[in-house]
Amino acid sequence: MTSFVPGFLTMASLIVAIGAQNAYVLRTGLARHHVALVVTVCALSDAVLVLAGVLGVGGLVTAHPGLLTVVRWVGAAYLIGFGVLSLRNARHPKALGASDAVPSRNGVLATVLALTWLNPHVYLDTVLLVGSLANQHGREGRWWFAGGAAAASLAWFTALGYGARLLAPLFARPATWRVLDVAIALVMFTIAATLLLS
Repeated sequence: MTSFVPGFLTMASLIVAIGAQNAYVLRTGLARHHVALVVTVCALSDAVLVLAGVLGVGGLVTAHPGLLTVVRWVGAAYLIGFGVLSLRNARHPKALGASDAVPSRNGVLATVLALTWLNPHVYLDTVLLVGSLANQHGREGRWWFAGGAAAASLAWFTALGYGARLLAPLFARPATWRVLDVAIALVMFTIAATLLLS
């Protein structure tokens, strides 16, 4: 049980940084479309990846660096495309609730899965780092550590997805959406550049 808190704090320190996934969860929460789906996919994905790390899949990842290279290039291309789409949205921003267009469930699912699983950093953070730290807590302690990490992920994505609605008054103005979309585009381009240059 004493390993739960270190697992929670470790994952919390890794997950709070603004990235492609967090930006998408925030945007989804602001628009209030398919928030439960996005939060569930993000939290479950992290739990699966942490579990894989605890079970030793990190050795497989390090033994096949070519796999991470493929994910890195595909992920960078996807992030660039998402950044371009965000810039296009910034050119014609709409106030919160100004559009009746609701994104399709399948489209949202595909986007959140891509932003989660095509990010090589997620494998380095959750599978390698969190997995190896968990395994330092012994046979039973590693599962508590993994449980703490999964709980941190669930708490963060739930707070981000559902807490975004508190910002709704701010996003009633199109100019605020423009700033958010430009910021998201810059984050996407920066992460893509980091992936391509690393």
